[in-house]
Amino acid sequence: MDVTVTPLPGLGTQQEFTTGSGRRIGVITHRDGRIELIVSDAQDPDKICAATELTGEETSTLANLLGAPQLVGKLTEQQREVTGVTTWQLPLVPGSPYDGRTLGETEMRTRTSVSIVAVIRDGSVHPSPRPDFVFAGEDLVVMVGTAEGLRAASEILENG
Repeated sequence: MDVTVTPLPGLGTQQEFTTGSGRRIGVITHRDGRIELIVSDAQDPDKICAATELTGEETSTLANLLGAPQLVGKLTEQQREVTGVTTWQLPLVPGSPYDGRTLGETEMRTRTSVSIVAVIRDGSVHPSPRPDFVFAGEDLVVMVGTAEGLRAASEILENG
């Protein structure tokens, strides 16, 4: 998909793409740091029908809302191509033995041959978490491995 970047002299830059239905969706990044989300009119792609200013936190939340399902979807699609490998999403229950502990403390890969490829927390994706990543209750842990390994990984996260 092509993204068009247009300098807006004295204002900032506009980045946009055109959807399959012909609408333009874009982001204006103002020189003062403000960010504005814009959507073109369905009948006239040069006319803006909706615009809203977003805070930094709102921008990050929107990016994560759009990115998290894409990440999980891509992992699921990719694992279909490899016989015997599965992707699981496991919620880490508050009070789990690993709530507040690091990924390294699980010794997950050594104990199960399962890889934790991402953790989704409050809509934010943490891809390829490092061993010092600290789990929190309500995290959604995305793991890749064999069915047997994933069952063992689930047991470890739930019961220690």
